[in-house]
Amino acid sequence: MSTQVLSASAPNAIATAVDLLQRGGIVAMPTDTVYGIGALLTDAAAIERLYAVKGREHTKSIAVLLAGAEQLPQVAQGASPAALRLAARFWPGALTLVVPRLPSLPSALSQTDTVGVRVPNHPIVLQLLTASGPLAVTSANLSGQPDALTAQAVLAQLEGRIDLVLDGGATPGAVPSTVVDTIASPPRILRAGPISESEILAASQAG
Repeated sequence: MSTQVLSASAPNAIATAVDLLQRGGIVAMPTDTVYGIGALLTDAAAIERLYAVKGREHTKSIAVLLAGAEQLPQVAQGASPAALRLAARFWPGALTLVVPRLPSLPSALSQTDTVGVRVPNHPIVLQLLTASGPLAVTSANLSGQPDALTAQAVLAQLEGRIDLVLDGGATPGAVPSTVVDTIASPPRILRAGPISESEILAASQAG
């Protein structure tokens, strides 16, 4: 496979990416944290490809990126009040919320009945998500290797393994998102990131 590189500012960039995704392709894109690789949320075979591309163990779940919080019902069922408060406070942004997932989602996303969801704060990936719908997305690197902050860094690890890289320049952040288990009460941080524990706990409280 040859990996196509396309400037994210090219007139046909988003349409090309969506076409590839709809045909089972894997697309790398910049986010507000690090570059990610994504597949259509409804394409179980493409989600399996994400694991193969990275050499990722299936015990590690793959998160879902949304264009906006209004898409949360397409992914989650019974999100807690604390989860909704955190989404209202920090989305779009570097916060992944672990929520109960819809049973209809592909089982390859997670071996549990939960899923991580996020609305990224980056214009390119938001344009893509608006056009494609929710995407299963994981970091654009080989498992255990450094996160990719540029399109060139993505290619250094994944060239020939993915279909397209949308080159949007260097990502503005360099740290993966904070991951919070919103099923726990109070919410519990599973991975430290740009948003601190004190900010999470304050925002998750009612009132």
